Amino acid sequence: MKRIGWRWLATSSVLLVALAQAETRPQYGGTLHVTMRAAPVTLDPADRSQDSFGGRSITSLLFDTLVVIDDSGHPKSGLAEAWQASHGNQRWEFRLRQGVKFLDGTPLTADIAAASLRESNAGWNVSSSGASVVIEQEVADPELPAEVALPRNAIAKRDMSNVVGTGPFHVVDWQAGKKLTLAANEEYWRGRPFLGEIEIEMGRSFRDQMTAFELRKADLIEVAPEQTHRFIQEGRGLTTSPRVELLALVFSRDASSAQEKALRQALALSVERGSIRSVLLQGAGEPTGSLLPTWVSGYGFVFPTQTDLQKAKQLRADVRSVPNWTIGYDSNDPLSRLVAERVALNAKDAGLSLQPSAGSTTDLRVMRIAIASGDPWIAMNDVLGQLGMPATKSRGSALEELYGAEQVALTGGRVIPLFHLPQSYLSTPNSKGWKVQVDGSLDLTRAWLEISKP
Repeated sequence: MKRIGWRWLATSSVLLVALAQAETRPQYGGTLHVTMRAAPVTLDPADRSQDSFGGRSITSLLFDTLVVIDDSGHPKSGLAEAWQASHGNQRWEFRLRQGVKFLDGTPLTADIAAASLRESNAGWNVSSSGASVVIEQEVADPELPAEVALPRNAIAKRDMSNVVGTGPFHVVDWQAGKKLTLAANEEYWRGRPFLGEIEIEMGRSFRDQMTAFELRKADLIEVAPEQTHRFIQEGRGLTTSPRVELLALVFSRDASSAQEKALRQALALSVERGSIRSVLLQGAGEPTGSLLPTWVSGYGFVFPTQTDLQKAKQLRADVRSVPNWTIGYDSNDPLSRLVAERVALNAKDAGLSLQPSAGSTTDLRVMRIAIASGDPWIAMNDVLGQLGMPATKSRGSALEELYGAEQVALTGGRVIPLFHLPQSYLSTPNSKGWKVQVDGSLDLTRAWLEISKP
């Protein structure tokens, strides 16, 4: 399959080069103050329960992966200087770069790297062979280098409760879920970072982040999707990623009968995505009926998003007993609550009953799911995993196979996709060199602060 997910990068990379040439020479030192909504309680990249855009940003500061993805979507060397496939892409061997050390001074070895990958992928057959890491699969996996490049597959040395990486920064202070202070790794194998320190305030709402920014207590913040239009109009220098977050309605279990599946279809047909986008999202995001955004799959626009209240009422009328559903939302996410309330109103017009709730146990929830990769198959299986659904077994190259796999995933009515949203960031004028990754996270490894001349 052609990698549709990386097309947007070809043009943007040219613009980035032009902008980089226009900037002044990077300067060393200074402290970058960053805020984020994520509040991870562990720094271990293998803990998938902590996966978020903010968590991925932190991982890239402390750890490295065997392979990295460049701005054109191609894998290139990271901790592995080369790799090769054999046995029809069922066996992959990654030869490690020599001379790399963990932040505690321990040399990087194939044994440590293999153990790290086994920790993050219990189903993988990973071993060491001399200076190489070997991954063997029962089925062909031509996209394995792209999967190895995911943040959760970053190489970590684990010793009891201590987790150490080979990254460009090391931990100075760590208050789980609250604050993280990092200092430059003077011996980083790619070269010392420009910044002296990075201070990250975690668990901060969009409103709190904006307050900190206005008070000049933060240099780089996240911006809520519904606020992006205003900042663009004001010329605030907003930086936005592709649409990398799925906003969806997710049921706690599969439908147990044809009647229950019909009611879920009625709910899907009752949702007025257009009005939600124009009113609640202020024009941000893209209405969707698919799990993957079009820039990743190439076909997302095919899935219907139109409201059909008449058909929804008909489906409702054909079911004798209709339950009263509870629809949950994250109490710390105002947008999630507003969407839940609007969906409940739409459902009422179709004869369905939904009660919004901030409780943890509900029939369905408004969920925000981060897209992991620009590779369609990797992205699909990661989304299914976050939804608690089984991964697709096929890794075919044809677009039709991916489309068919998504159709199967949506047929059961477990999930109702609503929107694909971008990640947006706002920074002070003197914050330079940082960029937004294709997965929506921040790359701060080459960031620097421009010191104003007196």
